[in-house]
Amino acid sequence: MKEADVWVRYKKKYKATTNSDHKRPVYDNELKQDFDAQHPNQAWVQDITYIWTSEGWLYLAVVIDLYSRKVVGWSMGSRMKAQLVCDALTMAIWQRKPKAGLIIHSDQGVQYASHQYRRILRLHKFVGSMSKKECCWDNAVAESFFGSLKQERVHWRNYKTRYSAQQDVLNYITMWYNSQRMHSYINYQSPNEFERMDKALKEVA
Repeated sequence: MKEADVWVRYKKKYKATTNSDHKRPVYDNELKQDFDAQHPNQAWVQDITYIWTSEGWLYLAVVIDLYSRKVVGWSMGSRMKAQLVCDALTMAIWQRKPKAGLIIHSDQGVQYASHQYRRILRLHKFVGSMSKKECCWDNAVAESFFGSLKQERVHWRNYKTRYSAQQDVLNYITMWYNSQRMHSYINYQSPNEFERMDKALKEVA
């Protein structure tokens, strides 16, 4: 490794972001680890992670379309409140305009069990779905995205401000992950490329 100028990159310590110790209503696990969506806006997954800055923690909530693995909604802030996940979901709805029946999966975090969040699902007639407690495999696609974000970008940075972290994460999502990063699940294409080709094929058909 020394001769090849290769160095070990150590993982940083993790901060818990899921508070499932609450008495609010939770959804059944409708997704059941079936991450192979056949159509856009058939099933989305969501989650929250954290990023350290010199000003304190920055929290990131994302919404991912399982069909293309594209990040279709996101929100960042200094507080891990229900508004964070609602803003990310609202952005995804505005961008994608999904129909009723869409499955939206998350963990049992208190943010996803909030009245504010559940009201959005009822308003649009979406199907709520939640992982079993302490089972990261039930939301593996979202966990995988956060792993890529941290290994490929965040762990290489020392953010002085939350704003600088926000801009860097935004750049990663829009200019790299959605636009250029290849995914084995979608035949080594980027999410944007996969969706463009899918749309073109349907128009020809």
